[in-house]
Amino acid sequence: MTHPTPALTADLCLKCNICTASCPVAAVTDKFPGPKAVGPQAQRFRHPQLPPPDASLTWCSGCGTCTRVCPHGVAIAEINIQAKARMAETHTPPLRDQIISRTELYGFAGSLAAPIANPVLRFGPARWALEKVLGIDRHGPMPPFAARTLRARLRSRCISEPPAEASHVVAYFHGCSTNYYEPELGQTAIAVLEKLGCRIILPPQRCCGLPLQSNGLFPAARRHARTNIRLLLPFVEAGIPIVGTSTSCTLALKHDYRTILGVEGEAAEAVALNTFDIFEFIEARLDKALDRAELSPIEATALYHPPCQLKSHFMGMPAMRVLQRVPGLRLVLSESECCGIAGTYGMKHEKFAVAQAVGAGLFQQASDSTNDFVLSDSETCRWWIAQHSGRQVIHPIELLARSLRLA
Repeated sequence: MTHPTPALTADLCLKCNICTASCPVAAVTDKFPGPKAVGPQAQRFRHPQLPPPDASLTWCSGCGTCTRVCPHGVAIAEINIQAKARMAETHTPPLRDQIISRTELYGFAGSLAAPIANPVLRFGPARWALEKVLGIDRHGPMPPFAARTLRARLRSRCISEPPAEASHVVAYFHGCSTNYYEPELGQTAIAVLEKLGCRIILPPQRCCGLPLQSNGLFPAARRHARTNIRLLLPFVEAGIPIVGTSTSCTLALKHDYRTILGVEGEAAEAVALNTFDIFEFIEARLDKALDRAELSPIEATALYHPPCQLKSHFMGMPAMRVLQRVPGLRLVLSESECCGIAGTYGMKHEKFAVAQAVGAGLFQQASDSTNDFVLSDSETCRWWIAQHSGRQVIHPIELLARSLRLA
């Protein structure tokens, strides 16, 4: 199946400016003229062989709000991301962008050196030096590395080929954050899926490549995409679904590889169609098992912030629908479109204040004393909201695990 080139949708733009009115970045800074101006409007004048000259593109956070709200089907965010990549072809991205894009590399190194790396990253002068030398803001969230990764903890589950008996087997795509920073989250997700009748394996996998893509490093992002497709295809062909807890990772597998990076073919299609967000999977495949499970009451109020990447799945909010079954739990929906961090965007010194301004309303809502804690499906959103609100922010699957009485 061939997917339409995002640039070709520019002619569908009627200049209604709904995207600009909805853009969280354009609302807080004049440095970004809005997604319409740098997207479909500018696209009509870009020569196919020349890089885009408009530097204001770099202020787009890639949150995807513009594409979601466009009533005419213009792939605005995708146009902007691809234009950033064309800029990177002739203007080498700064060293900072190349470093923070390789999450798998520094996650691996950081975990090996966790006893040294974690204190260094908490040391003020070290963060000041990172800001001055590389432009990584000293106040950006940097969670501690796990001394033992998820794969190291669960070596018996790491298999290179599908098992002979694939009934009820689920392949868990953990991504970099769960493997190197939050292995406990991965263990919790596995416990929930097993409680609902699944057998969980950890297939071979690489970083999804989204940080590389977001920073315009398309050649490297495509290599990651093709590697993941090659590694995951045998499991999909064996009838094993791919399930992830990071909405950005699963969006890359489902959408970005084909639509943004242009990786085509039956293999890419098969992997995309058999990849699920964990709550999407629970709702679609494990609904009866969840009905049979005895959910314990949780007397609490939780603010739920659905990440931008989750909204771009166009499947609503399955986590909220599932958690509404928990007795006693009161869920409050975030009033903010975006938290501001947008992956690596808010880590950049020149973007930090803008990212803060985007999330200001959310931080205030999260700080409300009526909320016992905050929920969000994205790792960077959780770290960012926790830092700016001072509240506990957890993945929704952790709350479902509590209700299922799983340690």
